[in-house]
Amino acid sequence: MQESYTEAIRWLYSTQATGIKLGLDNVRLLLDALGNPHRQLACIHVAGTNGKGSVSAMLDSVGRAAGLRTGLYTSPHLVRFNERIQVSGRPITDDEVLAGLRVIRDTIARSGCTPTFFEITTALGFVHFLSQRVDLAIMETGLGGRLDATNLITPLVSVLTSIDLDHQKILGDSRAKIAREKAGIIKPGVPVVSIAQSADVREVIDEVAASQNSPVTYTTDPVIDLQVGLPGSHQRLNAALARDALAVTKLGVSSDALKAGLKSVFWPGRFQILGDRLTIDGAHNFAASQGLVQTWREFYPGASPTIVFGGLRDKDLDKMLSALAPIATRFFLVPVKNPRGENPASIRLPNGISGVVFPGVQEAVEAANQLAEPILVTGSLFLVGEVLSWIQPELGKFQTSQQ
Repeated sequence: MQESYTEAIRWLYSTQATGIKLGLDNVRLLLDALGNPHRQLACIHVAGTNGKGSVSAMLDSVGRAAGLRTGLYTSPHLVRFNERIQVSGRPITDDEVLAGLRVIRDTIARSGCTPTFFEITTALGFVHFLSQRVDLAIMETGLGGRLDATNLITPLVSVLTSIDLDHQKILGDSRAKIAREKAGIIKPGVPVVSIAQSADVREVIDEVAASQNSPVTYTTDPVIDLQVGLPGSHQRLNAALARDALAVTKLGVSSDALKAGLKSVFWPGRFQILGDRLTIDGAHNFAASQGLVQTWREFYPGASPTIVFGGLRDKDLDKMLSALAPIATRFFLVPVKNPRGENPASIRLPNGISGVVFPGVQEAVEAANQLAEPILVTGSLFLVGEVLSWIQPELGKFQTSQQ
């Protein structure tokens, strides 16, 4: 009997039991056994703490506006696994996932390697992009950079978005240490384009780039003369970063393509407004929560939302909540459908802010709808995905993932 998509995805998700294993040996073995598809692709590599997905989406949108056939590889997905691998804005189909995983499973059996969930997914992305003959693949790192499964490519340009504290237990307990991991995507002689960084981060990037003889430039001024489809002033700086990165690639992207691509870019779950009262945002660390507050004040000056919040226990939830508290009327605390999800009853709220624990995000949003204030759901991309699958069922059934 032929295996189904559901069975193939179940097998893929079962590989998450091994956890996250940073390192390139396994994925190198797997890609070598697959014929090294990544070496046959023109790529842009994107790493950073915050803004990776938005910048990748902008690069993809502008590339498509320029007439390029684009591949876009991002993580995590919001609703369905297929979102992670897209060609010209179209997620990989169930049949394509099934066919690709069949090849990869056979290759794993032959080669004897034991790749992780993310390594298999990355290999699937490369195989799919090659089969679809993409002109440009935009590859977002999953975690870090130096030892990330995507880091076997030699890209046209290495792009660094904002670097801050996140995943400290894995990447290091300071911005400088995290920057060293992220800057690990810098390749010999390959140009680097970075967003404006703090002094400690910039020092590391400059040092790593110099050691690789890689020219590095910093994007410091936001786009002001073009319409940007993603809300928030920080997205104008991300748009400038995407513009500067594409200029370095010498792909010949015209000003008209840049204008059209930035205007039409869409990236769900990032300050996404759903209806009259509900906004969702996947901010999942302190710096991202600070950025969310800034964007909220730009869009809704003076308004104080009911914040529906759920997060992962390996995040600094106390600092995230302290960042959000100045705009909050109250917090509704909910669980996240993820093995790393924090028990909402264990979450400590800042002094002076009331909170109620709910069994799920749907119940919390429905209760918030009975109140006068606007509603903001935040704390985790996994939580945002759950909301999207409930409010927009056409996106498909929510697929829980650990990473």
